[in-house]
Amino acid sequence: MTLLELLELLRKHLRLVIALPVACALVVGAYSALFMADTYTATTSMYVLAQREDSGSSSTLSSDLSASQMISNDVATLLKSDRVVNETAKDLGLEDLKGYDVSVTNETTSRVITLSVTGPDAQRAADIANSMVENVSSIARDVMSVESVNAIDQAQAPKVPSGPKRPLYVVVAFMAGLFLAVAIVVVADMLNTKVRGQEEVEELLGIPVIGRVPAMKGGM
Repeated sequence: MTLLELLELLRKHLRLVIALPVACALVVGAYSALFMADTYTATTSMYVLAQREDSGSSSTLSSDLSASQMISNDVATLLKSDRVVNETAKDLGLEDLKGYDVSVTNETTSRVITLSVTGPDAQRAADIANSMVENVSSIARDVMSVESVNAIDQAQAPKVPSGPKRPLYVVVAFMAGLFLAVAIVVVADMLNTKVRGQEEVEELLGIPVIGRVPAMKGGM
């Protein structure tokens, strides 16, 4: 099937090609609006200081910087530990942090760690992020060679939801509906064995058509 043939086939079934994608987009849009709750992401960043970072020599400063960068990787892992999570939940009067997703990112060449907490309550997400920074700082001083883990900025309750990404879902649903409509039209055409024109008769029989009887309306 050539591209022109496909376009002609889609033109003949234009209603289906338009209606199915629109219907899919409307269904997904309605579902995401009615059944998918908004989520909010609170973000804070912290700076890791290793012990003995106050030396004046350049070699010691370089060594301390490298040590802090390596320790920051351990602090990033510690942020997701059961001890930090449990102590944070206890501080906030919660049984656990179920329903809140914790994401930690840090660069290998930086001592800055970014903590993001995503959940259904904006203020609670910010409280969890700030409490986790306090707890990880205390625990890191006890179990690591860390002078302190200082918050660069406090997490603030976000005013705008970070998810779900409803417009993206609607676009994906529309494209999926369009693909499904095209697939239905093409498969239906392939399964249709009816001879639909002079060209198909000649192709099937291998002989030219020398005449045809036109359809008569209304009878004799």
